[in-house]
Amino acid sequence: MFSSLRRSRLSYIGWRHLSIFSNPSPSNWTKVVSDAEKIVGYPTSLMSLRCLLSDELSNVAMHVRKLVGTKHPLLNTARGFVYDSRNNLQMRGLIVLLMSKAAGPCPSTSDPIHDSMVSGIYPSQRNLAEITELIHTAFLVHRGIVNLKEWTNSDGPLKDMQFGNKMAVLSGDFLLANACTGLAQLNDTKVVELISSAIGDVVQGIYHESSTSAEEGSLTVASWEDQTFLSHGALLAKSCQAAMKLARHGNEAQNLTFQYGKHLALGHKLNSDLQPFVKSGSEPSVFSLDSAPVVFHRQIVGPERWWHQLKQVQNMARQIDYTKLRGLIKTERGVSQALDLCSYHGNKALEAMKCFPPSEARSALENMACAVTKF
Repeated sequence: MFSSLRRSRLSYIGWRHLSIFSNPSPSNWTKVVSDAEKIVGYPTSLMSLRCLLSDELSNVAMHVRKLVGTKHPLLNTARGFVYDSRNNLQMRGLIVLLMSKAAGPCPSTSDPIHDSMVSGIYPSQRNLAEITELIHTAFLVHRGIVNLKEWTNSDGPLKDMQFGNKMAVLSGDFLLANACTGLAQLNDTKVVELISSAIGDVVQGIYHESSTSAEEGSLTVASWEDQTFLSHGALLAKSCQAAMKLARHGNEAQNLTFQYGKHLALGHKLNSDLQPFVKSGSEPSVFSLDSAPVVFHRQIVGPERWWHQLKQVQNMARQIDYTKLRGLIKTERGVSQALDLCSYHGNKALEAMKCFPPSEARSALENMACAVTKF
């Protein structure tokens, strides 16, 4: 039973990490993003274009074509960079730019570089937004590594899967190296420390995800929040804080922007986890057994009853019928408790914005916080 659960989990991991902003209410979220991009001066989908069009990464793209016809997740990740219908892939950089514009220059400091601001944002803050995106992209690519112990013939030739793993490691390292070079060029040790710690947090979060995959049912609500912050929220929160540091804002502004990034990321992860349980439609949806509604449900019914329910929804091939499992989960209060937690994090993100003066950028950030609570 444990091996079949791990197998179904791996088929889900291949696409579930494309973005922390993967499944918001599409039409509402797209409008919020489109309006926000106009405020910061240019579409953030062009943010890391210089890196993506470099000779080194062009060579990587040529080699990735060899994976066509296989089920290697690196292929889906690469496809997402070219076509992102939900406008999600550059969201961290966009939020950093909006936060920079909403805060503006520090009023208590005489600023000799004030004239270098473009659309109310310092060049160093725009560079930070690009760095944030490169780091996130590097980890997306690294997460495309396949566990070859679980490989089957239907996944594609073994040698192609091994090649895909090598490309995921090397191309992810290349992006991360570029990000670290840009980070050093900001010439701010505090910012370097913040973003470096965020990279460590993401690594730790991914490690926790991998370790809990071998121990189904071990995640509590508190540990889910901690793990989700590390893997999905730390980079955004600390990038927002670093943007304030670059503009020489004080500790209060830095802390509030950190809180905004943290709560927005947690709220949106909850929104994404809740989609299979709240959206209408007849198509069956696969969901993670460590998604928030499942974790709440598991905590309500207890481990013994949870394992009994899992056995109930398995077919003869020991594959999970997610439609039946979703029905069982919706009979308890797990979904409603996850909805309440999503609203809580959205409201906390809104509270963090009250310290900034009214502006288009602040309104855009508030609209994003509201959007994560809508389904």
